[in-house]
Amino acid sequence: MSHRPTKEDIERQDRYLIKRQQDFRHAADTVTQAFVERPEVTKVVLFGSVARPLWREVPRFSPYRRYRIEVLHKCKDVDLAVWLSTTDQLFELNRARNRALSPLYKEMGIGVAQHQVDVFLFAPADDRYLGRLCCFSSCPKGKIDCLTPGCGDTPHLKQHEDFTLTPDALADDRTFGLFDRQTGIRQKAVDLPQLAL
Repeated sequence: MSHRPTKEDIERQDRYLIKRQQDFRHAADTVTQAFVERPEVTKVVLFGSVARPLWREVPRFSPYRRYRIEVLHKCKDVDLAVWLSTTDQLFELNRARNRALSPLYKEMGIGVAQHQVDVFLFAPADDRYLGRLCCFSSCPKGKIDCLTPGCGDTPHLKQHEDFTLTPDALADDRTFGLFDRQTGIRQKAVDLPQLAL
């Protein structure tokens, strides 16, 4: 589209972005269900833009950026915070994520790749951030990412150089608890309110 977006173009784009968020919420629920079956998973929390109402912004893509036209925020991935009692089953946890996502397209027409479900891992005793669940099938995989200091010290525990989780990322008003083994909480991300146009 090279012309200035019309009102209909903007509404169509907004509908697409709402659907994208809802697709990611389905993926969050599907992966959480697979994680619930893993005894080492004690808690799963959805955070980031998939957990919150979408806001209006000037996007990075044209022609909306060129004309400074606001549309709804574009969700890029699912962010799941997962607390683990042990990190010795990360390969199996990665397989559970991958297997959970496979039927989504066949059953619902929702295409979400494993690398679009970012799993941030935490220790349950002190809520200490450990790293992210690696997407690779072997560890180390021999990729540039694998050269980050500390990456793979625990197999399949990915480290990102100079990454710090912002203190408010997991604030109550920015998250949605999907599962807590201790309290018995089980909720679905698809039940979160959707923005109505």
